[in-house]
Amino acid sequence: MEEPAIHQFDFALINEYFTELQRQGPGSPEATMKALSFIGNFSSESKIADLGCGTGGQTMILAQNTKGTITALDLFPGSIEKLNATAGKLGLQNRVKGIAGSMDNLPFQNNEFDLIWSEGAIANIGFEKGLNYWKGFLKKGGYIAVTYESWFTDDRPAEIEKWWVDAVPEIGTIGHNISIMQKTGYVPVAAFTLPENCWIDNYFIPQQPRQEEFLKKYSGNKTVENFIAFLRQESELYSKYKQYYGYVFYIGKKM
Repeated sequence: MEEPAIHQFDFALINEYFTELQRQGPGSPEATMKALSFIGNFSSESKIADLGCGTGGQTMILAQNTKGTITALDLFPGSIEKLNATAGKLGLQNRVKGIAGSMDNLPFQNNEFDLIWSEGAIANIGFEKGLNYWKGFLKKGGYIAVTYESWFTDDRPAEIEKWWVDAVPEIGTIGHNISIMQKTGYVPVAAFTLPENCWIDNYFIPQQPRQEEFLKKYSGNKTVENFIAFLRQESELYSKYKQYYGYVFYIGKKM
């Protein structure tokens, strides 16, 4: 029997699990800041969208290091509630607004944004589709910055190839993804890999107590047991095959 991919699990379950974690995917404040360093200056009139923002870890880093306003969008209302509460605690509520919505049905105007940001989320609608669709909401000369699962090598072991092709059917090499960025109407500005600590220290290790808590809360629930087993396998495969793949930050400028 084939293992289920993460998107086959109940959305409410995924939301409950990840909303209590600081990060919903690999990344770090340092990686967010590095990506931001490749992008032009912002004014108080600048408009930024953070798509698939989760609970807003990177959103707050963006807000603290740019001017202008940020609209953060995520499918899960629970994540948005947490993001807006955090913005209030940090005194950023006048510049950061979280809204619930879908990345493939955006409630924005054409040419509205100076920057579209998305960490760990574009795979949910597809890299090429996301770049193409989101471009319409960017001003000419505006920037896009996304992290996306990518192969580091042309060849890799069958076990990890199958895992990632099942999860992200379009997964490609860094060179392939840069060519897609060009094809969809962007000038590539930068691409860099996220270091291992973004996965291990910031994503996998913080999940361990949450997994135990979840298994205890839903004792005997087969769906939850399968979900946690999936997440643990993800961590094990990363330890085994991390030289073959990872997240890459892609930054482009709309032509």
